Amino acid sequence: MKNRITATVCELPNEPEPFEAAWQGLVSHVVEHRSDVVVLPEMPFAPWLAASATFDPAAWEIAVALHDRWLLRLPEFGEATVAGSRPVTADGKRLNEAFAWHAKKGYQKAHCKYYLPDEPDFWEATWYQRGGKRFDAVKTEHGTIGFVVCTELWFTEHARAYGRQGVQMLVCPRSTEASTTEKWIMGGRAAAVMSGSFCLSSNRSGVDHSGHPWGGHGWIIEPDQGTILGTTSAERPFLTLEIDLSEADQAKSRYPRYVAE
Repeated sequence: MKNRITATVCELPNEPEPFEAAWQGLVSHVVEHRSDVVVLPEMPFAPWLAASATFDPAAWEIAVALHDRWLLRLPEFGEATVAGSRPVTADGKRLNEAFAWHAKKGYQKAHCKYYLPDEPDFWEATWYQRGGKRFDAVKTEHGTIGFVVCTELWFTEHARAYGRQGVQMLVCPRSTEASTTEKWIMGGRAAAVMSGSFCLSSNRSGVDHSGHPWGGHGWIIEPDQGTILGTTSAERPFLTLEIDLSEADQAKSRYPRYVAE
């Protein structure tokens, strides 16, 4: 496995019609930049389910089917490792499952989202259940990944624990609104410092049919000082940077990561 890789983060629209065009743009961007890692937003392939306070079984099944269908298109990214989350039904439970995918390794299940908000526009605990409280690193073709799915970013003990597991990239698929963007970037910077890992995040963007403004602003943050290396925007929805994974390995030995608990 090489140390220097190219990582891509993005912001993608919530609505199906603009999503298709944005997807084509993302694929072209990834191919042009020869990206090694691509991070997708949280459950990106269907309109946001948890906007409604009432669970709709038919809408859930449609979202699961859409994600199954779109996962078949991941080979369009070539040899890149793709990270994201998706709705699944397993053992009688509805879950939000983080995953990594690569053409050679195939689908790698990570944990299912454990921390679920339940408030206007984000009725997640109404729509799906908690997964198990295990946050295990995932070894991929392009480095070791730890997942914190959206709200999980704020439970910072897991960033520290991932650092002890040797995670090089802390991946945060998000569905967050525009009014909270600065707070989320602050959380990403803190998580990068606590874990000694590059923090990579992608998000939904634009205004959906209900008028809800999504925050966009995918980011890449370095592992030592928490410096923001770049963010996406409406004008530049895809961002690819070269990162050196050995910087994450080295950061583990520096303050505050080495301090015993």
